[in-house]
Amino acid sequence: MAKGTDKKLRNKVMYQIFVRNFSKAGDFKAVIPSLDRIKELGVDIIWFAPIHPIGEKNRKGTLGSPYAISDYRKINPEYGTMDDFKNTVEEIHKRGMKCIIDVVYNHTSPDSVLAKDHPEWFFHKEDGSFGNRVGDWTDIIDLDYSHKGLWTYQIETLKMWAKIVDGFRCDVAPLVPIDFWIKARNEVEEVRPGCIWLSESVEPSFITAMRDQGLVAQSDSEMYQAFDILYDYDIYGHLTEYAAGNGSLQEYADAINRQEYIYPDNYVKLRFLENHDQPRARFLFPNERALRNATAFLYFQKGMTLIYAGQECGVSHLPTLFDKDVVDWKSSENIDMSELMKKLYKIKQDKLFANSTYRTKTYEDNVLKAIHCRGDKKVIGIFSFKGEPGIIPINVPDGAYENRIDGSKIEVMHGYVSLNGEPVIINV
Repeated sequence: MAKGTDKKLRNKVMYQIFVRNFSKAGDFKAVIPSLDRIKELGVDIIWFAPIHPIGEKNRKGTLGSPYAISDYRKINPEYGTMDDFKNTVEEIHKRGMKCIIDVVYNHTSPDSVLAKDHPEWFFHKEDGSFGNRVGDWTDIIDLDYSHKGLWTYQIETLKMWAKIVDGFRCDVAPLVPIDFWIKARNEVEEVRPGCIWLSESVEPSFITAMRDQGLVAQSDSEMYQAFDILYDYDIYGHLTEYAAGNGSLQEYADAINRQEYIYPDNYVKLRFLENHDQPRARFLFPNERALRNATAFLYFQKGMTLIYAGQECGVSHLPTLFDKDVVDWKSSENIDMSELMKKLYKIKQDKLFANSTYRTKTYEDNVLKAIHCRGDKKVIGIFSFKGEPGIIPINVPDGAYENRIDGSKIEVMHGYVSLNGEPVIINV
């Protein structure tokens, strides 16, 4: 585990912005007017999806994926200038938030600066042409980290950006050698002490598929050597399978509980219901009450919370990465989750959320009870993932408790609690 990782990261909320589709203008300047609203929502860190120029060759869609980068050291001119970006980061800092950017170091666009200047730094197929190891990623070519010159270039690039931003979200980081990331972290620390490192760790099936081909695909346990925060893709599939009716909530709870003993004591997971690669939370939980429960549990989870722009409005459509597809902030179909998120953010600041023993249990395969405890202190959350009323056992003294979410009274009698279908968080 990265020894310097602070457990207080578990109290934080991150907000992801894909600049192109955040606004009609699709540039940095158009982000600034929303910063006050984002801050009030309860956000500590803003993460920008890749801000660099996009390659022309083999583009997907009309505008191309931001993950097919042509130059790591420049700004996408569609978003503005370097000064525009620096000004946006300054405005983020003025509001007490941090800013991280996407780092896409496994691959570049086929017509990237590095492909032209250093073709030897790339993976080549048997015929000598550029290629990639994941076949459906047709708009990119893979880098080859057996070349130490590439290490130097990439780390110098990180140090350049670290003078501006507070950290990095590293795309498919497990496909890049862990020794590179360890070296990068150590060197960047000299430029940006306390730099935040987030790894897009990958699904178990992806790891095994890559290893079947004899390729590098590092586990979460390996990635924690260099990173503070890892995606929770190791368990996310259980949640989506449950939402789709193909899996049980208990399987998801069991997977969460395993994390408590297979990872280091200061492990931090990025908890999300959605991101730019996954269905919207509203898509998974179309019922409004179920969506509130899932959102409350998201914040209650042990780890950092991620919000993808539009999630606070209950947007159901996931914008494409390849074309202009602006978030519909004012659709009549939206469900406003912002007030709930503000309340949940305040609850998440509880010190127990940063330093606790955490466990979960399910009832009737639609209610999940989770507990943060340390010594004689407990915070208990009860979440109905179908938004339905019910009665479940609870191991607390009989009496009346205050639901920290809405201030309502929660009655416990004879070791049972009666639920009205809304999420519950109580202190014991």
